[in-house]
Amino acid sequence: MCLMGKWPWKGLRGGPVEFGSPLQGMKPESMEKYDLIIVGAGPGGLASAITAQQLGLSYLVVEKGKRVFQGIIDSYPRGKKVYPTIPKGEDGPFPVEDLAPSLDNNPVEEYVDRIEACVDKREIAIRLSEEFQNILRDKSEFTVATSADRYRAAHVVLAFGSNIPGDLGIYGEAKTVARSLDNPQEHIGAPTLVLGGGNAAADIVATLSKVKRAAGDLTTVHWAHRAVQFKVDKDVARDLGEEILLGGNIRILPGAIPQIGEVDEDGVERLIIQTQKIHMDGGVELHQGMSFPMKHVIACIGTQGPAPVFASLGLQQIICTEGVCKISKEGAQLLMLTPELQTSVRGVYAIGGAISPAYILISEKGVLREQKHTNLIYTAVKDGVRVVESISGQKFQT
Repeated sequence: MCLMGKWPWKGLRGGPVEFGSPLQGMKPESMEKYDLIIVGAGPGGLASAITAQQLGLSYLVVEKGKRVFQGIIDSYPRGKKVYPTIPKGEDGPFPVEDLAPSLDNNPVEEYVDRIEACVDKREIAIRLSEEFQNILRDKSEFTVATSADRYRAAHVVLAFGSNIPGDLGIYGEAKTVARSLDNPQEHIGAPTLVLGGGNAAADIVATLSKVKRAAGDLTTVHWAHRAVQFKVDKDVARDLGEEILLGGNIRILPGAIPQIGEVDEDGVERLIIQTQKIHMDGGVELHQGMSFPMKHVIACIGTQGPAPVFASLGLQQIICTEGVCKISKEGAQLLMLTPELQTSVRGVYAIGGAISPAYILISEKGVLREQKHTNLIYTAVKDGVRVVESISGQKFQT
């Protein structure tokens, strides 16, 4: 599974610029105009680029990372297998075969290397290390502003993912807690806490356990989740089960809740989690817990969609309320999209992880309904092809 690149709304120069307002120093008449600008070089962005290339559209991909698929490079543990998962209800094949993970479930490093070779072979037009800043609309065209340049286009495809880290929601500071596993070796010799009940947490638990076991390290990998039930895909569960059978020292803590971030008497930043609450006579409650140094805590507690980005761009969203949304949490902001994934601003589209796990579908008759949208490589690739086909009025041939 490939995650989209982390949200790119950082490093704004002078703050956000609304649609229709001027961008200083810009000379639109001197800039080449593209059929579409694609923001983000993840699976959806590259699928859009490959489709545009085949259908004869002029395009450019802008990516804030130093490499394509920078989001997965930053977020996935080393050696993590990438699965060619196809959502229920879909029968495949992958809309762009070159972007499909191997059926052999190769490690992420091999997958990314293959994608980069594909980008080179196809000579994909891409600008790396350019952060998306804003979009200016002027009549029938747009100007996309990045940290390095300005580009004119008839259409814009927002493919920048949804990896804005979720909040721990605890008392005290917890800013030093890690959100991904950068170097497993740093946790050898120390008990480690992984928070979260999904695939990302399970991947990190298995990877840490494997590294510790190979080093002869007997310290425990604690896997904690607020809920009692952990929800992971069967492929991830299989990898985790194999690690446990091989002797991995993993302790599962269901119903464990992060409580306090604090600095102890030695100046060490720590996270305290509640592992059990016992009701006693007279209304007294006995709380049992554990304390871990923040440097050995990894929080895989989900992400938020780029709602602030969409709001700044003037794209219409709906706030979920009880009884209205069945997929998203109450209070979530869902982007409004047509069946072609076009936003409320004509000519601007949103695809991939940026609109997961759901969006508001506007039917041709104007009816609004919540639409599930899986955050998978397959889904993002299919989105990218679908949008460019809609723009061009042609069909992509894989």
